[in-house]
Amino acid sequence: MRRVSIWILAMVLVGGCGASPAPRFFGAARHDVMAQGLRYAVFVKGDAVEVIRLDTIKRQHHDRARAGLIEAAESVTGCRVAGPLGGYARSPSLPGDSGEARYLMDC
Repeated sequence: MRRVSIWILAMVLVGGCGASPAPRFFGAARHDVMAQGLRYAVFVKGDAVEVIRLDTIKRQHHDRARAGLIEAAESVTGCRVAGPLGGYARSPSLPGDSGEARYLMDC
């Protein structure tokens, strides 16, 4: 019985995990959107946006997922991506990452 209780507790704790924003975006409005056929959580705070991909993908779909990061940010804010937070021109703020990006928006 004890082993079953520990297993159930572990599943409840893991089930509570989800897309959560970086500390800079705590308190930001969350928007769940579809872009490039994938689901994204978009957190908007001021002129900054954090986008987190919610779906798992295969290796060959990473370019599509990176395009989806920008599309999701622009669709939620109605603004264009001015550049990423982090200094990399027109690419995710976490270079090479197709699962998360932070952008400055040009409204």
